[in-house]
Amino acid sequence: MPKNALQRFIKLEAAAGILLFLAAALSMIVANSSLAPYMVAFLNERASITLGALSVDKSVLLWINDGLMAVFFLLVGLELKREVLEGQLSKLSQLAMPVVAAAGGFIIPALVFVAFNAGDPVAIRGWAIPSATDIAFALGVLSLFGSRIPLSVKVFLASLAIIDDLAAIIVIALFYTENLSVNALSFAVVGIGVLMVMNLFNVTRVAAYIIVGVVIWIAVLKSGIHATLAGVIVALAIPLTSKRIAESNVRPERADSPLRSLEHALHPWVGYGILPIFAFANAGVSLEGLTLQMLTNPLTIGIAVGLFAGKQIGVFGPLWFGIKAGWFKIPEGANMLMLYGTAIATGIGFTMSFFIGSLAFEDMDPALADSMKLGVLGGSLMSLVFAIIILWMSTIKMRATSQVQGQAPNK
Repeated sequence: MPKNALQRFIKLEAAAGILLFLAAALSMIVANSSLAPYMVAFLNERASITLGALSVDKSVLLWINDGLMAVFFLLVGLELKREVLEGQLSKLSQLAMPVVAAAGGFIIPALVFVAFNAGDPVAIRGWAIPSATDIAFALGVLSLFGSRIPLSVKVFLASLAIIDDLAAIIVIALFYTENLSVNALSFAVVGIGVLMVMNLFNVTRVAAYIIVGVVIWIAVLKSGIHATLAGVIVALAIPLTSKRIAESNVRPERADSPLRSLEHALHPWVGYGILPIFAFANAGVSLEGLTLQMLTNPLTIGIAVGLFAGKQIGVFGPLWFGIKAGWFKIPEGANMLMLYGTAIATGIGFTMSFFIGSLAFEDMDPALADSMKLGVLGGSLMSLVFAIIILWMSTIKMRATSQVQGQAPNK
Protein backbone atom coordinates (compact mmCIF):
# COMPACT_ATOMS: atom_id res chain seq x y z
CA MET A 1 0.00 0.00 0.00
CA PRO A 2 1.41 3.43 -0.87
CA LYS A 3 2.50 5.39 2.18
CA ASN A 4 -0.11 8.14 1.83
CA ALA A 5 -2.88 5.54 1.43
CA LEU A 6 -1.66 3.72 4.53
CA GLN A 7 -1.66 6.97 6.49
CA ARG A 8 -5.26 7.64 5.40
CA PHE A 9 -6.22 4.11 6.48
CA ILE A 10 -4.63 4.55 9.92
CA LYS A 11 -6.15 8.01 10.40
CA LEU A 12 -9.66 6.76 9.53
CA GLU A 13 -9.34 3.72 11.80
CA ALA A 14 -8.15 5.94 14.65
CA ALA A 15 -11.12 8.30 14.26
CA ALA A 16 -13.45 5.29 14.11
CA GLY A 17 -11.98 4.13 17.42
CA ILE A 18 -13.18 7.33 19.10
CA LEU A 19 -16.69 6.81 17.72
CA LEU A 20 -16.64 3.20 18.95
CA PHE A 21 -15.80 4.39 22.46
CA LEU A 22 -18.63 6.95 22.40
CA ALA A 23 -21.12 4.38 21.06
CA ALA A 24 -20.16 1.87 23.75
CA ALA A 25 -20.40 4.51 26.48
CA LEU A 26 -23.84 5.58 25.21
CA SER A 27 -24.97 1.95 25.12
CA MET A 28 -23.93 1.47 28.76
CA ILE A 29 -25.71 4.68 29.77
CA VAL A 30 -28.93 3.71 28.01
CA ALA A 31 -28.79 0.13 29.36
CA ASN A 32 -28.68 1.54 32.90
CA SER A 33 -31.36 4.19 32.47
CA SER A 34 -35.14 4.36 32.16
CA LEU A 35 -34.65 3.98 28.38
CA ALA A 36 -33.35 0.39 28.74
CA PRO A 37 -36.73 -1.34 28.08
CA TYR A 38 -37.18 0.67 24.87
CA MET A 39 -33.68 -0.27 23.70
CA VAL A 40 -34.31 -3.97 24.38
CA ALA A 41 -37.72 -3.84 22.68
CA PHE A 42 -36.26 -2.16 19.61
CA LEU A 43 -33.38 -4.63 19.27
CA ASN A 44 -35.82 -7.55 19.64
CA GLU A 45 -38.27 -6.14 17.09
CA ARG A 46 -38.69 -8.50 14.11
CA ALA A 47 -38.01 -7.37 10.56
CA SER A 48 -38.43 -9.55 7.50
CA ILE A 49 -37.73 -9.45 3.78
CA THR A 50 -39.80 -11.74 1.56
CA LEU A 51 -39.27 -12.50 -2.13
CA GLY A 52 -41.78 -15.10 -3.27
CA ALA A 53 -41.16 -18.28 -1.30
CA LEU A 54 -37.90 -16.92 0.10
CA SER A 55 -38.10 -15.12 3.43
CA VAL A 56 -35.47 -13.80 5.84
CA ASP A 57 -36.95 -12.94 9.22
CA LYS A 58 -34.70 -11.70 12.03
CA SER A 59 -34.64 -9.38 15.01
CA VAL A 60 -33.08 -5.95 14.56
CA LEU A 61 -30.09 -7.12 16.64
CA LEU A 62 -29.47 -10.06 14.31
CA TRP A 63 -29.90 -7.88 11.22
CA ILE A 64 -27.06 -5.79 12.65
CA ASN A 65 -24.90 -8.79 13.63
CA ASP A 66 -25.55 -10.90 10.52
CA GLY A 67 -26.25 -8.21 7.93
CA LEU A 68 -24.27 -5.06 8.68
CA MET A 69 -21.33 -7.06 9.99
CA ALA A 70 -21.19 -8.92 6.66
CA VAL A 71 -20.30 -5.55 5.13
CA PHE A 72 -17.60 -5.13 7.79
CA PHE A 73 -16.15 -8.52 6.86
CA LEU A 74 -16.34 -7.55 3.19
CA LEU A 75 -14.06 -4.62 4.03
CA VAL A 76 -11.76 -6.87 6.07
CA GLY A 77 -11.51 -9.25 3.11
CA LEU A 78 -10.69 -6.39 0.72
CA GLU A 79 -7.98 -5.09 3.06
CA LEU A 80 -6.54 -8.56 3.51
CA LYS A 81 -6.42 -9.30 -0.23
CA ARG A 82 -4.80 -5.95 -1.06
CA GLU A 83 -2.21 -6.31 1.70
CA VAL A 84 -1.29 -9.81 0.53
CA LEU A 85 -1.00 -8.77 -3.13
CA GLU A 86 0.82 -5.46 -2.80
CA GLY A 87 1.00 -4.29 0.79
CA GLN A 88 2.74 -5.06 4.06
CA LEU A 89 1.88 -8.78 3.84
CA SER A 90 3.26 -9.25 0.33
CA LYS A 91 6.91 -9.65 1.36
CA LEU A 92 8.20 -12.44 3.57
CA SER A 93 10.63 -10.06 5.25
CA GLN A 94 7.73 -7.84 6.37
CA LEU A 95 5.40 -10.74 7.13
CA ALA A 96 7.39 -12.61 9.79
CA MET A 97 6.97 -10.24 12.77
CA PRO A 98 3.21 -9.60 12.53
CA VAL A 99 2.48 -13.28 11.77
CA VAL A 100 4.45 -14.51 14.80
CA ALA A 101 2.93 -11.81 17.02
CA ALA A 102 -0.60 -12.50 15.77
CA ALA A 103 -0.18 -16.26 16.30
CA GLY A 104 0.99 -15.78 19.88
CA GLY A 105 -1.72 -13.20 20.46
CA PHE A 106 -4.38 -15.64 19.30
CA ILE A 107 -3.17 -18.83 20.99
CA ILE A 108 -2.13 -17.62 24.47
CA PRO A 109 -5.38 -15.74 25.32
CA ALA A 110 -7.37 -18.81 24.27
CA LEU A 111 -5.26 -21.00 26.56
CA VAL A 112 -5.75 -18.54 29.42
CA PHE A 113 -9.52 -18.68 28.90
CA VAL A 114 -9.51 -22.49 28.78
CA ALA A 115 -7.50 -22.59 32.02
CA PHE A 116 -10.36 -20.77 33.79
CA ASN A 117 -13.27 -22.53 32.06
CA ALA A 118 -12.09 -26.05 31.21
CA GLY A 119 -14.69 -27.68 33.46
CA ASP A 120 -17.70 -25.85 32.01
CA PRO A 121 -18.93 -27.32 28.67
CA VAL A 122 -21.11 -24.24 28.00
CA ALA A 123 -18.66 -21.48 28.91
CA ILE A 124 -15.85 -23.18 26.97
CA ARG A 125 -17.67 -22.22 23.77
CA GLY A 126 -16.26 -18.72 24.30
CA TRP A 127 -12.61 -19.80 24.07
CA ALA A 128 -11.90 -17.52 21.08
CA ILE A 129 -13.41 -14.35 22.61
CA PRO A 130 -10.20 -12.98 24.20
CA SER A 131 -8.13 -13.76 21.10
CA ALA A 132 -9.58 -10.92 19.02
CA THR A 133 -8.16 -7.42 18.50
CA ASP A 134 -10.20 -4.32 17.64
CA ILE A 135 -8.03 -2.62 15.01
CA ALA A 136 -9.91 0.70 15.20
CA PHE A 137 -9.61 0.98 18.97
CA ALA A 138 -5.97 -0.16 19.04
CA LEU A 139 -4.90 2.29 16.33
CA GLY A 140 -6.96 4.95 18.08
CA VAL A 141 -4.78 4.54 21.17
CA LEU A 142 -1.59 4.96 19.14
CA SER A 143 -3.04 8.00 17.39
CA LEU A 144 -3.36 9.80 20.73
CA PHE A 145 0.41 10.30 20.64
CA GLY A 146 0.53 11.71 17.12
CA SER A 147 3.94 11.65 15.46
CA ARG A 148 5.60 10.53 18.71
CA ILE A 149 4.55 6.99 17.71
CA PRO A 150 6.34 6.34 14.39
CA LEU A 151 4.44 5.15 11.33
CA SER A 152 6.42 1.89 11.39
CA VAL A 153 4.77 0.88 14.69
CA LYS A 154 1.29 1.74 13.38
CA VAL A 155 1.97 -0.30 10.23
CA PHE A 156 3.08 -3.24 12.38
CA LEU A 157 -0.07 -3.04 14.50
CA ALA A 158 -2.34 -2.72 11.45
CA SER A 159 -0.69 -5.77 9.82
CA LEU A 160 -1.00 -7.78 13.04
CA ALA A 161 -4.66 -6.86 13.42
CA ILE A 162 -5.47 -7.82 9.82
CA ILE A 163 -3.87 -11.24 10.34
CA ASP A 164 -5.80 -11.47 13.61
CA ASP A 165 -9.03 -10.81 11.70
CA LEU A 166 -8.15 -13.60 9.25
CA ALA A 167 -7.70 -15.99 12.18
CA ALA A 168 -11.08 -14.90 13.56
CA ILE A 169 -12.72 -15.57 10.19
CA ILE A 170 -11.29 -19.10 10.12
CA VAL A 171 -12.39 -19.76 13.71
CA ILE A 172 -15.94 -18.56 12.98
CA ALA A 173 -16.15 -20.83 9.93
CA LEU A 174 -14.79 -23.90 11.74
CA PHE A 175 -16.14 -23.63 15.28
CA TYR A 176 -19.31 -21.51 15.20
CA THR A 177 -21.21 -23.32 12.47
CA GLU A 178 -24.04 -25.73 13.32
CA ASN A 179 -26.86 -27.64 11.61
CA LEU A 180 -25.62 -27.36 8.04
CA SER A 181 -28.22 -27.29 5.26
CA VAL A 182 -26.75 -29.06 2.24
CA ASN A 183 -29.28 -27.51 -0.18
CA ALA A 184 -28.56 -23.94 0.93
CA LEU A 185 -24.83 -24.66 0.95
CA SER A 186 -25.10 -25.92 -2.62
CA PHE A 187 -26.61 -22.61 -3.72
CA ALA A 188 -23.74 -20.80 -1.98
CA VAL A 189 -21.20 -22.95 -3.83
CA VAL A 190 -22.87 -22.15 -7.15
CA GLY A 191 -22.69 -18.45 -6.27
CA ILE A 192 -18.99 -18.78 -5.46
CA GLY A 193 -18.49 -20.46 -8.83
CA VAL A 194 -20.17 -17.50 -10.53
CA LEU A 195 -17.81 -15.12 -8.70
CA MET A 196 -14.80 -17.14 -9.85
CA VAL A 197 -15.98 -17.05 -13.47
CA MET A 198 -16.55 -13.29 -13.25
CA ASN A 199 -13.04 -12.81 -11.88
CA LEU A 200 -11.58 -15.10 -14.56
CA PHE A 201 -13.21 -13.07 -17.32
CA ASN A 202 -12.09 -9.83 -15.72
CA VAL A 203 -15.52 -8.46 -14.85
CA THR A 204 -14.71 -5.15 -13.16
CA ARG A 205 -18.18 -3.82 -12.32
CA VAL A 206 -18.40 -3.95 -8.54
CA ALA A 207 -22.22 -3.95 -8.67
CA ALA A 208 -22.17 -7.37 -10.37
CA TYR A 209 -20.12 -8.85 -7.52
CA ILE A 210 -22.39 -7.26 -4.90
CA ILE A 211 -25.55 -8.68 -6.53
CA VAL A 212 -24.09 -12.19 -6.57
CA GLY A 213 -22.78 -11.54 -3.06
CA VAL A 214 -26.28 -10.83 -1.73
CA VAL A 215 -27.45 -14.18 -3.13
CA ILE A 216 -24.48 -15.90 -1.49
CA TRP A 217 -25.21 -14.09 1.80
CA ILE A 218 -28.78 -15.42 1.84
CA ALA A 219 -27.62 -18.94 0.95
CA VAL A 220 -24.88 -18.92 3.58
CA LEU A 221 -27.36 -17.54 6.14
CA LYS A 222 -29.77 -20.39 5.40
CA SER A 223 -26.97 -22.98 5.35
CA GLY A 224 -26.06 -22.61 9.03
CA ILE A 225 -22.62 -21.08 8.38
CA HIS A 226 -22.42 -17.59 9.77
CA ALA A 227 -23.58 -15.16 7.09
CA THR A 228 -20.75 -12.66 7.63
CA LEU A 229 -18.37 -15.09 5.89
CA ALA A 230 -20.17 -14.24 2.64
CA GLY A 231 -18.56 -10.80 2.85
CA VAL A 232 -15.08 -12.32 2.88
CA ILE A 233 -15.90 -14.63 -0.03
CA VAL A 234 -17.08 -11.72 -2.18
CA ALA A 235 -14.05 -9.63 -1.25
CA LEU A 236 -11.60 -12.31 -2.36
CA ALA A 237 -13.30 -12.48 -5.79
CA ILE A 238 -13.16 -8.75 -6.56
CA PRO A 239 -10.13 -8.03 -8.77
CA LEU A 240 -7.41 -5.67 -7.60
CA THR A 241 -6.60 -4.60 -11.16
CA SER A 242 -8.37 -4.43 -14.47
CA LYS A 243 -6.91 -6.41 -17.38
CA ARG A 244 -5.63 -3.20 -18.99
CA ILE A 245 -3.69 -2.18 -15.89
CA ALA A 246 -2.42 -5.71 -15.26
CA GLU A 247 -1.00 -5.97 -18.78
CA SER A 248 0.70 -2.57 -18.50
CA ASN A 249 2.39 -3.62 -15.25
CA VAL A 250 1.57 -0.24 -13.68
CA ARG A 251 0.38 0.24 -10.11
CA PRO A 252 -3.39 0.83 -10.31
CA GLU A 253 -4.97 4.07 -9.21
CA ARG A 254 -8.20 3.89 -7.27
CA ALA A 255 -10.31 4.60 -10.38
CA ASP A 256 -8.69 1.67 -12.21
CA SER A 257 -9.00 -0.80 -9.34
CA PRO A 258 -12.38 -2.31 -8.46
CA LEU A 259 -11.00 -3.51 -5.13
CA ARG A 260 -9.41 -0.19 -4.16
CA SER A 261 -12.50 1.73 -5.28
CA LEU A 262 -14.87 -0.40 -3.19
CA GLU A 263 -12.53 -0.41 -0.20
CA HIS A 264 -12.28 3.39 -0.29
CA ALA A 265 -16.06 3.73 -0.57
CA LEU A 266 -16.83 1.29 2.26
CA HIS A 267 -14.24 2.45 4.78
CA PRO A 268 -16.05 5.54 6.13
CA TRP A 269 -19.43 3.76 6.14
CA VAL A 270 -17.99 0.90 8.17
CA GLY A 271 -15.82 3.00 10.47
CA TYR A 272 -18.31 5.78 11.13
CA GLY A 273 -21.56 3.86 10.78
CA ILE A 274 -21.61 0.07 10.97
CA LEU A 275 -19.11 -0.47 13.80
CA PRO A 276 -20.57 2.22 16.10
CA ILE A 277 -24.07 0.80 15.47
CA PHE A 278 -22.78 -2.69 16.30
CA ALA A 279 -21.09 -1.37 19.45
CA PHE A 280 -24.25 0.42 20.60
CA ALA A 281 -26.39 -2.68 19.99
CA ASN A 282 -24.04 -5.12 21.71
CA ALA A 283 -22.06 -3.30 24.43
CA GLY A 284 -24.94 -2.40 26.73
CA VAL A 285 -25.06 -4.43 29.93
CA SER A 286 -27.23 -3.54 32.89
CA LEU A 287 -25.32 -3.08 36.14
CA GLU A 288 -28.51 -3.41 38.17
CA GLY A 289 -28.15 -6.36 40.51
CA LEU A 290 -24.45 -6.65 39.69
CA THR A 291 -22.85 -8.97 42.21
CA LEU A 292 -19.32 -9.98 43.11
CA GLN A 293 -20.13 -13.43 41.76
CA MET A 294 -20.89 -11.98 38.31
CA LEU A 295 -17.56 -10.14 38.29
CA THR A 296 -15.54 -13.11 39.51
CA ASN A 297 -17.13 -16.03 37.67
CA PRO A 298 -14.71 -18.00 35.47
CA LEU A 299 -16.27 -16.79 32.20
CA THR A 300 -15.82 -13.10 33.06
CA ILE A 301 -12.35 -13.56 34.53
CA GLY A 302 -11.20 -15.85 31.70
CA ILE A 303 -12.10 -13.25 29.07
CA ALA A 304 -10.72 -10.27 31.01
CA VAL A 305 -7.43 -11.95 31.94
CA GLY A 306 -7.12 -13.44 28.45
CA LEU A 307 -7.46 -10.02 26.83
CA PHE A 308 -5.28 -8.10 29.27
CA ALA A 309 -2.57 -10.61 30.25
CA GLY A 310 -2.86 -13.26 27.54
CA LYS A 311 -2.70 -10.81 24.65
CA GLN A 312 0.35 -8.90 25.84
CA ILE A 313 2.22 -12.10 26.73
CA GLY A 314 1.28 -13.79 23.47
CA VAL A 315 2.21 -10.81 21.29
CA PHE A 316 5.22 -9.36 23.11
CA GLY A 317 6.82 -12.62 24.30
CA PRO A 318 7.70 -13.98 20.83
CA LEU A 319 8.73 -10.48 19.65
CA TRP A 320 11.08 -9.98 22.61
CA PHE A 321 12.64 -13.40 22.08
CA GLY A 322 12.94 -12.90 18.32
CA ILE A 323 14.56 -9.47 18.69
CA LYS A 324 17.02 -10.72 21.32
CA ALA A 325 17.87 -13.67 19.07
CA GLY A 326 18.44 -11.34 16.11
CA TRP A 327 15.57 -12.73 14.03
CA PHE A 328 13.51 -9.54 14.13
CA LYS A 329 14.29 -5.84 14.20
CA ILE A 330 12.49 -3.26 16.30
CA PRO A 331 10.34 -1.08 14.01
CA GLU A 332 12.22 2.01 12.84
CA GLY A 333 12.04 4.91 15.31
CA ALA A 334 10.65 2.77 18.14
CA ASN A 335 12.04 1.17 21.29
CA MET A 336 11.24 -2.02 23.18
CA LEU A 337 8.97 -0.25 25.67
CA MET A 338 6.91 1.19 22.81
CA LEU A 339 6.59 -2.26 21.29
CA TYR A 340 5.39 -3.56 24.68
CA GLY A 341 2.79 -0.80 24.90
CA THR A 342 1.60 -1.71 21.42
CA ALA A 343 1.30 -5.36 22.49
CA ILE A 344 -0.90 -4.31 25.42
CA ALA A 345 -3.11 -2.32 23.02
CA THR A 346 -3.89 -5.55 21.12
CA GLY A 347 -5.82 -6.61 24.24
CA ILE A 348 -8.55 -4.14 23.30
CA GLY A 349 -10.83 -6.80 21.84
CA PHE A 350 -14.13 -4.93 21.92
CA THR A 351 -15.93 -5.19 18.53
CA MET A 352 -14.49 -8.54 17.43
CA SER A 353 -14.66 -10.01 20.94
CA PHE A 354 -18.31 -8.97 21.27
CA PHE A 355 -19.01 -10.45 17.85
CA ILE A 356 -17.44 -13.83 18.63
CA GLY A 357 -19.16 -13.78 22.02
CA SER A 358 -22.54 -13.19 20.39
CA LEU A 359 -21.94 -16.31 18.26
CA ALA A 360 -20.69 -18.42 21.17
CA PHE A 361 -23.70 -17.74 23.41
CA GLU A 362 -26.43 -17.08 20.87
CA ASP A 363 -29.89 -18.15 22.11
CA MET A 364 -28.45 -19.10 25.52
CA ASP A 365 -28.97 -17.82 29.06
CA PRO A 366 -28.78 -13.97 29.01
CA ALA A 367 -26.56 -14.21 32.11
CA LEU A 368 -23.85 -15.73 29.91
CA ALA A 369 -24.06 -12.79 27.53
CA ASP A 370 -23.82 -10.34 30.45
CA SER A 371 -20.76 -12.13 31.86
CA MET A 372 -19.21 -12.13 28.40
CA LYS A 373 -19.80 -8.39 28.01
CA LEU A 374 -18.37 -7.63 31.46
CA GLY A 375 -15.25 -9.66 30.63
CA VAL A 376 -14.75 -7.94 27.28
CA LEU A 377 -15.32 -4.48 28.73
CA GLY A 378 -13.06 -5.17 31.73
CA GLY A 379 -10.20 -6.68 29.73
CA SER A 380 -10.42 -4.06 26.99
CA LEU A 381 -10.55 -1.19 29.51
CA MET A 382 -7.49 -2.46 31.42
CA SER A 383 -5.62 -2.90 28.13
CA LEU A 384 -6.62 0.61 27.05
CA VAL A 385 -5.44 2.28 30.26
CA PHE A 386 -2.16 0.38 30.60
CA ALA A 387 -1.35 0.74 26.89
CA ILE A 388 -1.68 4.53 27.18
CA ILE A 389 0.54 4.58 30.29
CA ILE A 390 3.29 2.41 28.78
CA LEU A 391 3.22 4.20 25.42
CA TRP A 392 3.42 7.56 27.22
CA MET A 393 6.45 6.30 29.18
CA SER A 394 8.05 5.04 25.96
CA THR A 395 7.69 8.43 24.26
CA ILE A 396 9.30 10.15 27.27
CA LYS A 397 12.16 7.65 27.11
CA MET A 398 12.55 8.23 23.36
CA ARG A 399 12.63 12.01 23.85
CA ALA A 400 15.18 11.74 26.68
CA THR A 401 17.39 9.47 24.57
CA SER A 402 17.22 11.87 21.63
CA GLN A 403 18.20 14.80 23.85
CA VAL A 404 21.17 12.91 25.30
CA GLN A 405 22.36 11.92 21.83
CA GLY A 406 21.92 15.49 20.60
CA GLN A 407 24.03 16.85 23.45
CA ALA A 408 26.79 14.25 23.06
CA PRO A 409 30.08 15.85 21.87
CA ASN A 410 31.24 14.98 18.38
CA LYS A 411 34.39 12.90 18.24
